[in-house]
Amino acid sequence: MRNSIDSARLGILLMTVFFLLAVPIGLLVSQEAPQEEYEPITSADCMTCHEKSKHDTDFRDDLSHSAHDGMDCLDCHQDRATNPHQAEEGFVVGCQGCRACHEEQSEEYQAHGRESIGACEDMPTCADCHGDHGVLSSSIKNSMTHPVNMPQTCGRCHEDLDITTKYAILIDHPIQIYNTSVHGQATKGGIYVAATCNDCHSTGDTAHKIFSPGHPDSAINHFNIPRTCGKCHKAVEQDFFEGIHGQLVARGETDAPVCTHCHGEHGILSSSDPASPVSSAKVAEITCSPCHESITLTEKYGLTAGRYTSFIDSYHGLKSKAGDVHVANCASCHGVHRILSSTDETSTVHPENLQDTCGECHPGISTALATTSIHGIGGEGIQTKAAGVVKTIYIVAIVVIIGLMALHWIIDLIRQIVMVIRRPQVRRMRLGELWQHHLLMSSFIVLVITGFSLRFADSWITSLFFGWDGGFELRGQIHRIAAVVLMFASTWHFIYLLTPRGRRFLKDMMPKIRDFFDFLQKILYNLGLSKKPPRFKRFSYIEKAEYWALIWGNVVMIVTGLLLWFDNFIVSIFPKGVLDVSLVVHYYEAILASLAILIWHMYATVFSPEVYPMNPSWLTGKMPRDMFEHEHPDAEVEEVNASDKKGEESE
Repeated sequence: MRNSIDSARLGILLMTVFFLLAVPIGLLVSQEAPQEEYEPITSADCMTCHEKSKHDTDFRDDLSHSAHDGMDCLDCHQDRATNPHQAEEGFVVGCQGCRACHEEQSEEYQAHGRESIGACEDMPTCADCHGDHGVLSSSIKNSMTHPVNMPQTCGRCHEDLDITTKYAILIDHPIQIYNTSVHGQATKGGIYVAATCNDCHSTGDTAHKIFSPGHPDSAINHFNIPRTCGKCHKAVEQDFFEGIHGQLVARGETDAPVCTHCHGEHGILSSSDPASPVSSAKVAEITCSPCHESITLTEKYGLTAGRYTSFIDSYHGLKSKAGDVHVANCASCHGVHRILSSTDETSTVHPENLQDTCGECHPGISTALATTSIHGIGGEGIQTKAAGVVKTIYIVAIVVIIGLMALHWIIDLIRQIVMVIRRPQVRRMRLGELWQHHLLMSSFIVLVITGFSLRFADSWITSLFFGWDGGFELRGQIHRIAAVVLMFASTWHFIYLLTPRGRRFLKDMMPKIRDFFDFLQKILYNLGLSKKPPRFKRFSYIEKAEYWALIWGNVVMIVTGLLLWFDNFIVSIFPKGVLDVSLVVHYYEAILASLAILIWHMYATVFSPEVYPMNPSWLTGKMPRDMFEHEHPDAEVEEVNASDKKGEESE
């Protein structure tokens, strides 16, 4: 018992001694070891590692020829350890070093191309535009910010598809387009006063404050564009704001045109360039008509609609459309930049000023003639009732006279056809064969009209057949119905070829060597080099060529047509390129087939003097016996089927 108590007392005593010794030792250990005093480095120290730049040039050489001559490394790359304003150790890099001296420019630059100030990982740094160590004044030709080099400098980002795609910058190749413009060409030629990127995109007197078009202070904001262009074109700016377009812009109308609407943005061309939208040949159609033919704008501003159409109907418009660059256009009469309403006393088209305006091209023109509308019959060209009456008389006379002429020749044509049919006949097609031809012919005509109406939607024939509300949807339905009829007729003909008569037809229709010699004989005869025409059998090379072309064309049109009809299903199993090729083949095969019918078939069956007014077999299945014997003198008697005296069919 006593031993236990002594052991406890001994443990307590040892713990007390340990505690008394541990506290002072811990305090001594916890004290910081004395640090070595920091010795700032010098520019010479930097060169031990950074002897060469990324361009393999000496930093010191770059600096000595730059705007920063006399500065050393630490002027820009400050040591944070010796700078009381820096919270962390290390060296300042990038734009932070530039901001140490260029605080104002730094603040101006922060919203480069953006509507609000904020960080952007791809925003260009100072070095991207000015260079790193070899920074030169913009007045030096080798400087990256010299006017000659600005397009290339800006193009590093704005021609980079990765950047423009990432930030949805939808302007396509602006630098490439700018280089072809009058500004770009002048800059390349050394005319440094020509506008470059920062002249148009920077705001105020600084080149660093660049905003997007949506920013109200942006130099390229819709309402600021006239003043931006006016920095170089002051007189034009004044004329513009005095005109009606400038007045609308000044009051905040977003649909009023500004400089870029007429001249373009980056690819501005001289008005003497035929490709320019303000050239004499294009100013009416390309520049003025999109606004003045707009239903929305004409209703909003109370403008007379159809001005472009009426201009084209006039002498000036017709000559302009023909390529005459000297004839009057919109700008010739209404002005270029100072365009005013005809009610304004200072307007060039005010009634009191028209004699002077027209007199520039027509010296000595009378007031009465000058005040006559020149926009043509499509607008207000006819001013008097007498002219209107004469116009009506002429329209009636044209309809009656030409209508009677057409009726006269229609009656004569019908009589000629009847006389042809009354001549002794030879049967060429039975009833089933005749129906195959009718279905093929009618479906082909409908397919041509409805098919080309899709491609040539502005043509008069399209307007005639489908120029009403819902007409175009009906066009598609009719086209598909006609396609089904064509496929039915083709299938019927294929089945017909399996019959005894069909096999005989196919045998006689097969190309033979004789057909080639018949072709040569026909050419020699037509050229007067042979006195004898070829002697054809049941089917000539003309009919054979057309038949096999028809077979090939039908197969191509049906296959490609079905691919386009069921496009949703096709793209699920084939690449889209299959549809693209099908569309091209379908369209151009249709052109080929249509022209072949018009030139080859119609001449052989209608317009050839030997068969005019026509070969009636497409109506009755028969043709005159003398016509058949003339065309097919070597046909066998059983092929002619004309053994009776009356010339009737003898099966």
